[in-house]
Amino acid sequence: MTAQTSLRPLSGRIAVVTGASSGIGEASAEHLAALGARVVVLARRADRLDDLVARIEKNGGQALAVAADVTDTAAVQAVADRVAAELGNADLLFNNAGVMLPAPVEELATDQWQRQIDLNVTGLMNTIGAFTPQLVEAAGERGVADLINTSSIAAQNIFPTFAVYSATKAYVTHLSRHLRAELGAKKVRVSAIEPGIVGTELQSHVTDEGALEWLAGSKETMEWLTPQDVAQTVGFIATLPPRVNLQQVTIMPTGQAS
Repeated sequence: MTAQTSLRPLSGRIAVVTGASSGIGEASAEHLAALGARVVVLARRADRLDDLVARIEKNGGQALAVAADVTDTAAVQAVADRVAAELGNADLLFNNAGVMLPAPVEELATDQWQRQIDLNVTGLMNTIGAFTPQLVEAAGERGVADLINTSSIAAQNIFPTFAVYSATKAYVTHLSRHLRAELGAKKVRVSAIEPGIVGTELQSHVTDEGALEWLAGSKETMEWLTPQDVAQTVGFIATLPPRVNLQQVTIMPTGQAS
């Protein structure tokens, strides 16, 4: 191993990060670039992506900003086609776009239900559908590729008023297990990351008073994870030897019991 490889172990790899305009996605894009990957940052807010690319390049990394909505199937496919044409096949896909909108089911907040399903499930599938052929081809050429999906501890644990959000994240975790069985033989590693409470914009989307009170109380009693904590985990997964696949990683604040 050369000094360059040890310092930048993802050199030569092409990473796509969704939900990259803030929080975990933004931090992960910066970290993957620092590890040597050429990073494609994907989200709706073009101005935020441009700022992110400027920071990555200032720090010696390489990045490409592409503004798109992952719920738009054709737009995501167009992004995948552009990545293949301009950079080559992506060999690392970090699916991180998502939204959390808790509310008691009796409120019948059907618009919020649909928004979570559209982004957390359909958007995820659009990205997987567009990039899986690239991951498989890249793995055949380079010996490994990574599909990493952001789930949540809500996929496993019970949080009243979070039923729809939790169900979408249970989908992510269970889908990841199945895709691992399907793609592992083709040298594509599949991992689900299940974070506890992370300080991101996700909390700013919450409007339910009970959930807001719970979040505020938790912030007073424990130190939340930072986006960089999760980004480090993404980088760790991607830099493991090709024979090693972490199927599922739960990362929690030390003070969070469940």
